[in-house]
Amino acid sequence: MSDNTQDILKEAAAAAAVGGSLFSTFDIIMLIFLFGAALWWLYSSRKENKKDDLLLSKYSIQPAGSIQITENSFIKKLQSSGRSLVVFYGSQTGTGEEFAGRLAKEGIRYKMKGMVADPEECDMEELTKLRDIENSLAVFCLATYGEGDPTDNAMDFYEWLKSGDPDLTGLNYAVFGLGNKTYEHFNSVAIYVDKRLEELGATRVFELGLGDDDANIEDDFITWKEKFWPAVCEKYNIENTGEEELTRQFRLVTHAPDEITPNEVFTGEIARLHSFQNQRVPFDAKNPFLAQIIVNKELHKGGDRSCLHIELDISNSKMRYEAGDHVAVYPINDRGLVERLGVLTGADLDEVFSLINTDQESTKKNPFPCPTSYRTALSHYIEITALPRTHILRELAEYCMEDEDKNKLLLMATNSQEGKALYQSFIVDSCRNIVHILEDLKSCKPPLDHLCELLPRLQPRYYSISSSPKLYPETVHVTAVVVKYETPTGRLNKGVTTTWLAENKPEPGKPFPRVPIYIRKSQFRLPLQTQTPVLMVGPGTGLAPFRGFLQERSHARINGKEVGDTILYFGCRHRDQDYIYQEELEEFERNGDVTLHVAFSRDQPKKVYVTHLLENNLEQIWDVIGNRNGHFYICGDAKNMAVDVRNIVIKAVQEKGGRSEAEAVQFLKKLESMKKYSADVWS
Repeated sequence: MSDNTQDILKEAAAAAAVGGSLFSTFDIIMLIFLFGAALWWLYSSRKENKKDDLLLSKYSIQPAGSIQITENSFIKKLQSSGRSLVVFYGSQTGTGEEFAGRLAKEGIRYKMKGMVADPEECDMEELTKLRDIENSLAVFCLATYGEGDPTDNAMDFYEWLKSGDPDLTGLNYAVFGLGNKTYEHFNSVAIYVDKRLEELGATRVFELGLGDDDANIEDDFITWKEKFWPAVCEKYNIENTGEEELTRQFRLVTHAPDEITPNEVFTGEIARLHSFQNQRVPFDAKNPFLAQIIVNKELHKGGDRSCLHIELDISNSKMRYEAGDHVAVYPINDRGLVERLGVLTGADLDEVFSLINTDQESTKKNPFPCPTSYRTALSHYIEITALPRTHILRELAEYCMEDEDKNKLLLMATNSQEGKALYQSFIVDSCRNIVHILEDLKSCKPPLDHLCELLPRLQPRYYSISSSPKLYPETVHVTAVVVKYETPTGRLNKGVTTTWLAENKPEPGKPFPRVPIYIRKSQFRLPLQTQTPVLMVGPGTGLAPFRGFLQERSHARINGKEVGDTILYFGCRHRDQDYIYQEELEEFERNGDVTLHVAFSRDQPKKVYVTHLLENNLEQIWDVIGNRNGHFYICGDAKNMAVDVRNIVIKAVQEKGGRSEAEAVQFLKKLESMKKYSADVWS
């Protein structure tokens, strides 16, 4: 017992000895017994909770499906393996992780053995101890997404830097950011981390790199690291050991049919073996829910384009969503492309194999769930339609039997102007994926297992949910244009997810098609007060979240709540072809739930877009955001539409609000910080 407990018991006993006490001796003994039992229970439960927390903090999902206890000390891993370089990544789509891996691998050329680390799986407070390792260096490859947000796996690290005050004196670091200039908060996470590390006493080894995915982020990365490594050599007084060694990160293990049972082979699960057969909550990125596609219909009434309305059944999943959230969909690659890769590499697609990391210290034991078949890997785990980056071309060059093909790939992998120009024309402008490259460079015959190692992981695609849980609590609605276009080489390229979804329509008498999904929360939200006016701009499928918003506001009105003005600007090409949800929108308008402004860009000789309509209503914009404390929303194309709308809003604040340009910009920034000006955009 603690001293305080003993004091309390003594006081209770003394009170019992005083004449006129309300308690008998037996009562006092019982009270002491109950008090002691309560204290013992509290102590025991705390102890158990601490033990549980300790165990939970050490668990991580392993690709092979078994849960193991892992060590989250990156310092110990560096020390035990004789490394001095650690490259952390913040990645939402896999590119940041890929860049981190390339830097760690290249470190060998500069006598700096490196390792890749996920900040979510590390104790980042150990950055204060990195200075104790001789010639140590921490590099951060950090992506920014959304409205200047860190990626999910870098969120805790970002918050630790913001709220903490660690002494990082002696830490040597460099930062490369991954962003997109079409977004206002271009690379804001990398910019902040670079600045904050310096404020905390760390030493910047090389200047901040800013990659722009809207242009050529591969070029930006190569240009940055070509100058980064010489700066590292100068800092640590080391020399380049020569050409890069092309060493495999993973070794191939082929499984004979009698060596492994079908029950032990992954068939498309994201992390846990049999997770699609044995679904269990909670559902997230590593454990998606297999949702039934119960509705899959065409929204366009004509023309050569297709837009799908899809309803996904989430009943019994315990998943919840709000209007404005996103649904992540895990796609399956086109069967024809998978078969073609098998032919081009001469592989048996049904052969079962594993790729095992040659680095014993790495937390990433496999590049994707193993063991699996080549067919499954190419269908579910590997991005085969993406444009290959230059480091992949460098590795492919080693498998060319003709010098012309080899030299072409080697040139594109260099940082020379000629190499960059060739990469731009042959890969980027021509939209060549790995299948097209192997078809056009016929002497290039890489083994399929090496391709599986080199190509990036197939990532989920995110869609704005186009429904409200107030009306549809057990379904999630998706509105998506089917991507399909002809390349300059005459090939037909198709969007991975929308093409797969278009082929999976419910049929009478057959089981519903299923697709792995999870819900990603968003900051794109209606105001809490229903009487607050809102103005929404969403051309094309940018209408998706606003359909959910309209359902929400209509539901509030029907249930007797006061609802403020709801104004929607929508645009499409032709009224009679691609005016999606026309009947619903017009019904909302008849019921007084929305004021519609619709632009049909190609129904007259001169094109008319939503921005034209918006610019004619500057008074309305200022009335909503300036006079009535309303909210303004944009959804759709980030590169052109969102920028134009923003400029129109600034113009409205200037002309109708009587502000200077600088004051108008500052006014808009204030609205953004208060979540009264929100954008859900993509490029």
